[in-house]
Amino acid sequence: MTSVELFFDLVFVLAFIQVVELMDDDFTGHGVLNGMLALALLWSTWSIYAWLGNSLQARVGLIRIALLFVTVVTLVMAVAVRQAFTDLRGAALSGPVVFVACFVVVRLVHLALRWYALPDTRPRDLLLIAAPPFVASALLLAATVVPQRLSDDPWLVEAGQTGLWMLAVIVDYGRALVMRSWGWHIISARHWAERHGLIVLVALGESLIAVGLTSSSVPMTGPLIAALVFAVVIAAALGWTYFDVVAIAAERTLIQNPDQRRVAYARDAYSYLHLPMIAGIMLFAVGLHKVVTIIKANELHHSPAQLGSLALYALYGGAALFLVSHVGFQLRITRLLKRVVWPRLITAALLVALVPAAGQLSAVVALGLLAAVCVSLVVTEILVASGQRQELREAALAGGFRPEGP
Repeated sequence: MTSVELFFDLVFVLAFIQVVELMDDDFTGHGVLNGMLALALLWSTWSIYAWLGNSLQARVGLIRIALLFVTVVTLVMAVAVRQAFTDLRGAALSGPVVFVACFVVVRLVHLALRWYALPDTRPRDLLLIAAPPFVASALLLAATVVPQRLSDDPWLVEAGQTGLWMLAVIVDYGRALVMRSWGWHIISARHWAERHGLIVLVALGESLIAVGLTSSSVPMTGPLIAALVFAVVIAAALGWTYFDVVAIAAERTLIQNPDQRRVAYARDAYSYLHLPMIAGIMLFAVGLHKVVTIIKANELHHSPAQLGSLALYALYGGAALFLVSHVGFQLRITRLLKRVVWPRLITAALLVALVPAAGQLSAVVALGLLAAVCVSLVVTEILVASGQRQELREAALAGGFRPEGP
C-alpha cells in the first residue's frame, strides 16, 4: 500500500465520525436510514479508488497528484455529510449541493483516471461505466430541490428526499454489474486484502474515537471508565473475528484463483459485503454515543440510566449485523473454517434476542453484557477451530500462499 493511498484512507476517519454524528443528530428510524444512505455513497467512493489503486501505480506522477486532489474533495464531502440532507442555519452554501458537487467531482476524476489507465477502452464501455454515477448524481441533485418544490409538508419532503437518495444508491451500486466489461483486474491480492483490512480498522478506530470525543465533556466516574473499557473490548472482539484467520483464508483464496474469479470475489466479498460490516460498526458507534450521553445525564440530572429501544438495537444490532455480514463474506470467498460460521450466527441471533432484557438493565451493564457475549464468541471460536487456525497461521507466517509480487 502506498503512502498516498493511506493518506486518502485517513479522510474516512472523519467521514465515519460524521456519519455517526448525522445519525446522532436525528436519532430516529428516518435519521438512521439517512446515515446509512450517506455511508453507502461514501463507501462506494472509497471502493472505486480501492479498485483503481490495485490497478495503477499510485506512488508516482499524475496518479499521485490526482489522488491527492481527490483526498481534498473527499474531505470536503466528509465535512458536508451532516448537512447532506438539511442545511445548517446561516450557511452561506447549501450543504446538500456541496455534498453532491463533491460526489460528482470525485466520480469525474475517477473516470478520467480509468480512461488514462486503459486508453484502448471502447466508447461503448466508457459510456457503460460512466452512466451509473451520472444518473446517481442527477438523482442526488434532484433530492436537493424537487421534494421542497412539490410539497410544503415536512414529512413528505423528507420522504421524497430519502427516496431519491435510495434510488441514487441503487443506481450507483449497479456499476459493479458492468465492471467486468471494462477489463479491470486484481493485480495484487495482498494489496486488495490489506486495503480492506485497513478500512475495517479505520471504522473500528472511529467508533473508539467517537466515544472518546463524546466522553471528553463527561466527569470521570466509575460508570464512564467501565463503558470505555467495554467499548474497547467489544471493538477488539469484532476485530478479532475479522482478522484472526478468516482474513488470511480470504487472501489465500484470492491468490490461488484465476483473474476472472478474483474479480468476482473482490466485487462480492469485498466491495459489497464489507459495506454492511462497516454499517454495523457505525450503528455500534452511535449506540456507544447514547451510552455516554445517558451516563452524563445520570450524573447531572439523575435521569433514568436505561437505553431506549432504538439505541439498544443500534448497539446490539450493529454488532449482530457485523457478524452476519462477516459470515456472508466468509461463505462467499472461502470454504475453510466453516466451524466458526454457526457460533457467529448463533451469537448474532442471541444479541437480537437479548435486546428486551438489556432494556431492563442500566446502560453500562447492557454494554457490559454485550462485551461478555462478544468475548464468549472469541473463546468459542478458538476452541472449535484451533487446528485450522494454527494451520492457516503457520502457512501465512511461512509465506506458503503468497507467491505473487508486490
